Amino acid sequence: MFDLGWSEMAIILVVALLVIGPKDLPRVAREIGRWSAKARSMAREFQRSLDDMAREAELQDIKAELEKASRTNVAGTIERFVDPDGEIGKALDPKAASPAPKAALPPAAAERPATPAIAGPEASRADAATAADEERSRQG
Repeated sequence: MFDLGWSEMAIILVVALLVIGPKDLPRVAREIGRWSAKARSMAREFQRSLDDMAREAELQDIKAELEKASRTNVAGTIERFVDPDGEIGKALDPKAASPAPKAALPPAAAERPATPAIAGPEASRADAATAADEERSRQG
């Protein structure tokens, strides 16, 4: 900013020595140093505050984007993309997949025991076990 060379500084020092005098020159130099340190400190603080304001502005932009993203229904969007007709949702719906109550079945079907899908000698053992279970449930 200020382009001071050695020759300009020497001239300033000689003028200051003549105007201020050799006795008060160290005290004046010390005061000038303190003032320049304060000025640098204020400049740093100003720069920091500008950086903080810029960071806050960026954070506010990011926060607004996150709030916008959180307002969207991500689950609904994915569901519409994966299952646009709703067929998978209907197939997995527990209310639609639950078996009909016994009252809805015809009376003959409700009383008839289920036939085992086992054939051969295992079928007779399975029939016997089913009959024994039914007998126990009737008794008590």
